Amino acid sequence: MLGSAQVGAVHFNWQELWQSAIFWNLRAPRILLAVLVGGALSVCGATYQSIFRNPLTDPYVLGISSGASLGAAIAILLGWQAYLWGVGSCALITGLLTILIIYRIASIGNRMHTTTLLLTGVCITFLISAIIAFLMVLNQDKMDSIIFWTMGSFATASWSDVAFVAPIVVVGTAVVLYYSRDLNLLLAGSETAQSLGVEVEKVKRILLIATTLMVAFCVSACGVIGFVGLVVPHCIRLVSGPDNRRVVPLAVLVGGLFLLLCDTLARTVLMPNELPVGSLTSLVGAPLFIYLLYKNKKGF
Repeated sequence: MLGSAQVGAVHFNWQELWQSAIFWNLRAPRILLAVLVGGALSVCGATYQSIFRNPLTDPYVLGISSGASLGAAIAILLGWQAYLWGVGSCALITGLLTILIIYRIASIGNRMHTTTLLLTGVCITFLISAIIAFLMVLNQDKMDSIIFWTMGSFATASWSDVAFVAPIVVVGTAVVLYYSRDLNLLLAGSETAQSLGVEVEKVKRILLIATTLMVAFCVSACGVIGFVGLVVPHCIRLVSGPDNRRVVPLAVLVGGLFLLLCDTLARTVLMPNELPVGSLTSLVGAPLFIYLLYKNKKGF
């Protein structure tokens, strides 16, 4: 984090760093927000993969990010960027509404059908993507702003964003840690977990609510950043094993550092221009993911 704070369009030595307004007003909140979001997305990815027993599940499969993108696109078209949390608030509201609709469709009585939940999330994602594309065609003068937001960026990060995201990330991560043993039992199947004393539906509901709120708040603050929730938990499990009591704390650390690395590259590779951090998470994460899978195949 300190190394990231030193590099950029303006370079600082150790003495200059602590006295610089650029550090305190721009780089410090950006670094903290990147670490918070990276850790949160990784924890959510690990949780979803355990609940659904599907290694390809991540926070974006459920449609939360697409729902948030629709709200952000509407706010940008209405010119609400000038207001504090104008885009973020709309993104948060539509992200939460989207997941509530998906939960409603997937619920049968007091039970949630996980397959229906995943399929509904995929369908909603495609539907909202089509709506956003339609809105961009009708408003081509604001297309660049919408596209840049949907690819994720920390360029506008501020202390208010950190204060907005940090509490829900801390509380949500604590909830997941508290239920990490139950997550381990869910990996064996709902029936097995229930026979071992886990209140399966209650635990699933609590974890899904906690992680959904984390993802919605993160996406509303910085846009859509993919691949973190998929690749980081996978890489951790390849090294440390499947025990969520180890995976979740490591996801906070590794996810935060991974996204910070990607954001540092995003703002320094093409200075003074900046790349969307979401594109770099895929460029950096995908080859790493393939390499680890290949090593694991050979007995790593």
